[in-house]
Amino acid sequence: MGTSSGTRIVLGHWLRSPFGPFSDVMLERADGDRLLLAPTQETANFVSGTYTFDTVRVLPVDVSVAASTWTVAAGSFDLRFSTGRRGLLGFLLAAVPGALARRPAWIALLDRPARVLLPGVRTRGSAGGGRREWYGARDLRPIAALSAVFEGEDLGAMARVEPPVRFGFGSVPQKPTVTRVTTTVELGPE
Repeated sequence: MGTSSGTRIVLGHWLRSPFGPFSDVMLERADGDRLLLAPTQETANFVSGTYTFDTVRVLPVDVSVAASTWTVAAGSFDLRFSTGRRGLLGFLLAAVPGALARRPAWIALLDRPARVLLPGVRTRGSAGGGRREWYGARDLRPIAALSAVFEGEDLGAMARVEPPVRFGFGSVPQKPTVTRVTTTVELGPE
């Protein structure tokens, strides 16, 4: 999601992962500074080994979801947003069987259409540390409203994600959304 202050926010809320459930926050400020907020050193090492950040902070990242409202607290970062009704693309993504949506060959097939429909979005690519990554999208819902504060500064009204975030090989949709994805990371040489 974007904000009128120029800060762009990517929230990772992982119900299942090799590290157990966790959430992380990636922020890119208007000046281009990229910040990761992660709950443990282990998750911080993995995420920062896959994506690029200028600063990494390890601190509790608490996320609660009640109906369509999400609340996030991570140190001096507070975020609250609500989602709207699923659109046509969200219905199409939700209709794809989970086993198919996770397959790298299927994800590769969808990369070109994703680039056309959602500029800046990639479904596969090279990540940091020689890793490769695939994003199997399973749902898409618009964000209807948000409020965010970082280090005491109100980040302003919801805005498009412009310019694109530069954490990895691709960005997120320009229009603020919640996208449910299955992420596959192939580790590079250790």
